[in-house]
Amino acid sequence: MERVRLIGVPGSHPVVAVQAMLEYKRIPYVRRDLPTGLHRVLLRLRGFHGSTVPVARIGGRRVEGSRAIARALEELQPEPALFPSDLDARARVEALERWADEELQSTARLLAHWGAKHDRASLRTFALPSYLPLPDRLVAALVPVLAPAILAGFTVDAEETRSRLGVLPAQLDRVDAAVAEGVIGTDTPNAADFQVAASVGLLLCFDDLRPFIEPRPAGEIARRLAPDYPGWIGPVFPSDWLRPLAGT
Repeated sequence: MERVRLIGVPGSHPVVAVQAMLEYKRIPYVRRDLPTGLHRVLLRLRGFHGSTVPVARIGGRRVEGSRAIARALEELQPEPALFPSDLDARARVEALERWADEELQSTARLLAHWGAKHDRASLRTFALPSYLPLPDRLVAALVPVLAPAILAGFTVDAEETRSRLGVLPAQLDRVDAAVAEGVIGTDTPNAADFQVAASVGLLLCFDDLRPFIEPRPAGEIARRLAPDYPGWIGPVFPSDWLRPLAGT
């Protein structure tokens, strides 16, 4: 089988989701990252239509987005399956997958951008080990130099960040309810499991959030399916912003 070529950027949680799917299916792959910020231009130069990652080359095809890639991997190697064969069960999985891709992923990304802006040292922890075509030692040396340009692309304000923290408990409740209903969290993970695990895995990188998330079923899924998520973000949120989480 020809290797899948997965393209991402350092620290990207949807890229982690696809990488976990590839490993679950035992599909040979190679991951290569592009520099954050420059990736938008470089993707177009490589023949992709969008400007976001993940993208992949699968069997000669260019596939863009984690949900599309999940389906392409299912065609490439049907077992182990990422989607239930039962139509009703598949519909529930796909609904949760879509929500995790569009909403939970967005919350995790915005909070991570706030975290990076307020803990610049965290950028290095997400960049290593590197999938860039450079040695880890050189990447570590370049991160402080490139940090201003990277952070300039992270547009997030205090009001929006606090609002996202406010809705996070309900989002985690939805994940935990899906576990209780058997949609995710079973012995046979599906595409929605991996979408959830990657976003929650990113949230677990926060010192501020880890104590509230790790004991939950959502935390258990992330630790099981995305156990090696790179990155660490020190305390970055005012204590009163965290009160909605403390009440869960």
